[in-house]
Amino acid sequence: MSGAKKPAVSLGVDLGTSGVRAAALGEDGTLLDITAYPFPDAAAGRSPDLWWAGVQSCLSELAARVSLATVEGVAVDGTSGTVLAIDADGAPVGDVLMYNDACPDPAIVTRIGEAAPANSPARGATSALARAIHLSRRPGVRRVVHQADWILMKLGLAEPTSDENNALKTGYDLAAERWPGWLEACGMDIDLLPAVRRAGTPLATVRDAGRTLGLSAACRYHAGTTDGCASFLATGAAAIGDGVTALGSTLVLKLACAVPIDAADYGIYSHRILDFWLAGGASNSGGAVIRSFFDGEALKALTPRLRPDAPTGLAYYPLLKPGERFPVNDPAYPPRLEPRPADDVAFFQAMLEGITAIEKSGYDRLADLGGPPVRSVRTVGGGAANPAWTRMRENALGVAFLPSRSAEAAVGTASLVLAGKARWP
Repeated sequence: MSGAKKPAVSLGVDLGTSGVRAAALGEDGTLLDITAYPFPDAAAGRSPDLWWAGVQSCLSELAARVSLATVEGVAVDGTSGTVLAIDADGAPVGDVLMYNDACPDPAIVTRIGEAAPANSPARGATSALARAIHLSRRPGVRRVVHQADWILMKLGLAEPTSDENNALKTGYDLAAERWPGWLEACGMDIDLLPAVRRAGTPLATVRDAGRTLGLSAACRYHAGTTDGCASFLATGAAAIGDGVTALGSTLVLKLACAVPIDAADYGIYSHRILDFWLAGGASNSGGAVIRSFFDGEALKALTPRLRPDAPTGLAYYPLLKPGERFPVNDPAYPPRLEPRPADDVAFFQAMLEGITAIEKSGYDRLADLGGPPVRSVRTVGGGAANPAWTRMRENALGVAFLPSRSAEAAVGTASLVLAGKARWP
């Protein structure tokens, strides 16, 4: 019938740093529609009320074009390590602590350092566990949950429930599949933390809040994931050896592995996604270094003049300041951006070559630590649009460079629903 809405089967909601997005997929994984609710400023991204307003807006807009009544499953991804305290009614108690906020109480961080296993991703100044412990001490707190958990509750999930990916930095034990006892030694009351399920697992059928937004009573909530894991899934990468490189302000690598890789000394930890493990690391190098020398207009003019098949041989290590975390871990690791040629094209190319060398070294590091050799690479982020840089990277890595199905985390989360529906009927 002309004008009939397309029947959606899975729905993914993404709570990102810049706004909310929602994607609806068909039975075969085809993207039917995607909507966005940009946050007006950074402060808005810290507001649970605006997170929820964004979700409502996105689903309302989707419902105008796609049939949500046919959706069989919905999941939410959120920024990894963003936590909030809630009262008995599920309302936030005080401000949230975001993924990049340091714990206001350094003593908590010290205590975690003394009690946590050496390779635990719950350690460090920006530990999600440290933030959760700090929030748990506020008067009237009944639970401490992650951003994605809270949105599922707003959609009607009765009991606070998280996923392994969001729970990892809060100290969740993936091997034992439980909150470990050492959390209590750090000052965390485990009873305040949510239940945890594997990413993609169906949790319960939709209740009134979800039905009000157009979902059917037969639709199920699924355990979600982090925005980083969702972005990986969105690209279409899923086989062992598939890598995804994010070329943004920093260089971030993720690699699908058969076994987990945990090396806290390199900032490497692993998430479990369905039938594989997702290991990754983040360098301090990346696009922010380039933009400290050239603005957008200059880069636009220089890019067509790059010569990817004629290396400069300058062997740069582009950093804004001393210090690197992956693929080497050295807080005093020096930037290497000299000698600077008189030709800006050569200088720009040498920085790209340097970041490319770090990318190759990063995948090699993951392989050295027990991961598979990278067999294919998909690229997201602003650098993905530079064909000359892509050529340099293809030359350096010597593997297939594949197109990304999508760069939208919401698509990855909706794909997780489809996979979860098939795996756990």
